[in-house]
Amino acid sequence: MSEPTGQPLLGKVALVTGGSRGLGKQMVLGFANAGADVVIASRKLDACEELAKEVEAKTGRSALAKACHVGHWDQVEELADAAYERFGHVDVLVNNAGMSPTYPRPVDVTEELYDKVLAVNLKGPFRLTALIGQRMADGDGGSIINVSSTAAVRPGAHVIPYAAAKAALNAMTEAFAHAYGPKVRVNGIMPGPFLTDISKAWDMEGFKQQARRFDLRRGGEPNEIVGAALYFATDASSFTTGAILRIDGGSGV
Repeated sequence: MSEPTGQPLLGKVALVTGGSRGLGKQMVLGFANAGADVVIASRKLDACEELAKEVEAKTGRSALAKACHVGHWDQVEELADAAYERFGHVDVLVNNAGMSPTYPRPVDVTEELYDKVLAVNLKGPFRLTALIGQRMADGDGGSIINVSSTAAVRPGAHVIPYAAAKAALNAMTEAFAHAYGPKVRVNGIMPGPFLTDISKAWDMEGFKQQARRFDLRRGGEPNEIVGAALYFATDASSFTTGAILRIDGGSGV
């Protein structure tokens, strides 16, 4: 159960891919505030190092910054090894790194673009879950959280490869829950529209019109992902595995 100190992750280690910005950054900060040491991974080492300094200064927790392109199998293996070499264990893994480049028409999607989208959104999470999940299963257990997207269940013409990858990630979440239970819990968070740095490229007037149809009438703020992440990362969800939690402000299924 949760520690009486109010830090339910005290003594734990959390690894977050895509952890230097957006939802990933908020989860890193949330885990550190809950007592965890953190591994921050993204393609941009300088951004990871900047956040690591912030974590250590504000929370007193240890933070490891590691450059990793999760679409590259060898870099994923290096990331896992680096985390265990530094901390000796990983208790929480968040597969958050993702990408969804736009394209004019489906016929304009190149093989390179298709492969890149599937590599980052699906291949990387598969390999990292396999590597760390196996170590968790062989050790003291742990929690794995896959960050999907409502595009998995509401796919649009402009995100076909991304939606396909996220739908597969949802299926993979349940499959890994079977593979690594009972010591490892594997769950998914399925965010809808969040106002991260990516949203700066949106037509915000158009989005505001669209958001009028949402139950909450707005997009999500990045820190609003933290409660769900902490739920899955801690013993609060001790009887929950293979679940996908939709967090989209009631934007519809």
